[in-house]
Amino acid sequence: MVDQFNQFGGALFGGPVWPYLWPVIWNLIKIIVVVAPLMVCVAYLTLWERKGIGFTQLRPGPNRVGPMGLLTPIADAVKLIFKEIIRPTAAHKGLFFLGPIMTIMPALAAWAVVPFGPEVALANVNAGLLFLMAVTSLEVYGVIIAGWASNSKYAFLGALRASAQMVSYEIAMGFCLVIVLMVAGSMNMTDIVMGQSKGRMADVGLSFLSWNWLPLFPVFIVYFISGLAETNRHPFDVVEGESEIVAGHMIEYSGMSFAMFFLAEYANMILVSMLCVLLFLGGWLSPFAILDFIPGWIWLGIKVFVVVTMFLWVRATFPRYRYDQIMRLGWKIFIPVTLIWLVVVGLWMQTPLNIWH
Repeated sequence: MVDQFNQFGGALFGGPVWPYLWPVIWNLIKIIVVVAPLMVCVAYLTLWERKGIGFTQLRPGPNRVGPMGLLTPIADAVKLIFKEIIRPTAAHKGLFFLGPIMTIMPALAAWAVVPFGPEVALANVNAGLLFLMAVTSLEVYGVIIAGWASNSKYAFLGALRASAQMVSYEIAMGFCLVIVLMVAGSMNMTDIVMGQSKGRMADVGLSFLSWNWLPLFPVFIVYFISGLAETNRHPFDVVEGESEIVAGHMIEYSGMSFAMFFLAEYANMILVSMLCVLLFLGGWLSPFAILDFIPGWIWLGIKVFVVVTMFLWVRATFPRYRYDQIMRLGWKIFIPVTLIWLVVVGLWMQTPLNIWH
């Protein structure tokens, strides 16, 4: 059906007049199809978080706007859109407005190579994993720019903390991705998922025991916790530790500029959860062979929802780390663990007990 629509559009805009116009329009349509539902998911993730934390504290959470509070995210979005964006007098005008854009852009651009099914991705490129690592590492620049351009000591302190924390945990996450790349033998995201459908356990119908989470369990745990730190979520949210430095690098922002930081944080949560599912939890593959009749995108949605809910559960459960504890965890525990596991997996792959290739 998608190919037929593409051919129809090509025929409509083809011919001698606009031969190059249809590919641009077609790509824009595909981008809108991915980004529009993502924005809806981001909006309702905020509601799910507030409802979930309310549940853990034995209270109902937001329940005023719409039935059971279901229109709360819409009300929040409308409020932020119509609020004035106030620029502090001492702030650097150009960079002050560039910061939020630089933060949200990588969070959305990374979705270009994320597959939603065997042949369903905006760009099914062979260097998908490399693209993801490169694009997501750009986000730290937006935070640094926002903190510096605000000309506020709180914002600057928040930006310093954020950049140091993101860079520290990016190294551990990078090693996790390298280990997955080693066992999959490909940087293509679709190939990484399809590689998890093979194995002895998959042959007897227990597919979930063939996924990467089991042989790479320490890497899976490190990746998940590094994802919490990378997205500045509890218990690693010293960047916006309300009791110390108020809202960190976002403190001087209001209106849609603030909303961009907010959207980027939640879009990143969904992205990290999606990558966790694709790399370790079998993507769109069903856990048991007898459940293969359920479409893959439903399995993908269920798994991402569960991993995102884990993010919220961690926030509701654990107290905030001190800044020096966060740095120690990243540099003295996670990076050595991933390096050791990298060597272990490398040696494992050279023995007759190799379970991957």
